[in-house]
Amino acid sequence: MSTPTLASLGAGFSNEAFGSQAVFRAVLQALSHPGSPVGIAHDAQVPTAVHCASAAVLLALLDSDCTLWLSPRIAASDAGAWLRFHTGCTLVAQPGQARFAWVGEGDAMPVLSGLAQGTDTYPDQSTTCLIDVALAQACEGDAGTWRLSGPGIQHTAALQVVGLPTDFARQWAANHAAFPRGVDVLLGTPTHIVGLPRTTRIVNAATEQHTEEA
Repeated sequence: MSTPTLASLGAGFSNEAFGSQAVFRAVLQALSHPGSPVGIAHDAQVPTAVHCASAAVLLALLDSDCTLWLSPRIAASDAGAWLRFHTGCTLVAQPGQARFAWVGEGDAMPVLSGLAQGTDTYPDQSTTCLIDVALAQACEGDAGTWRLSGPGIQHTAALQVVGLPTDFARQWAANHAAFPRGVDVLLGTPTHIVGLPRTTRIVNAATEQHTEEA
């Protein structure tokens, strides 16, 4: 891949302050209401190889103090250069070193337990992981979906996701059980994000088997 030039990189938000604030509010809404897709409206010129919603989220959240790990598909694109130019973030080679990790659709997801977990005293020093997926939508609890419960959810929420590894629910059970430590996840589609904070519990609606560890 040729190294991108500054002239070839797309623009960020036309109004950096307003654009970042709008996307930041959308992220807070997604994490406050787990399982509910939240639209990401923005005017940034996002690299074509990635999901636009995830790119806009990182454009809003990253700054010069942040470390970012990119999965192979994204690392091979100009997305890393685009984010470094507009945010000043530092790219790192290992996901465990990153405050933010971005997984492209179809790329292998790093094991959640291998990401920064934070501590009981400083749980905020953990990784936030954005995962681009083919589908993440609220539904009526059909077979093959998840039922989510926990803070921010009245009773339960049903979510259908396509594009996560088959053992994600098992990994999530361990991640949830480690609270207050653990990883927060944002699922990204081209237009929406779905929040999965570490406080959320997942039940497989097809088997009624809890993925939460006792």
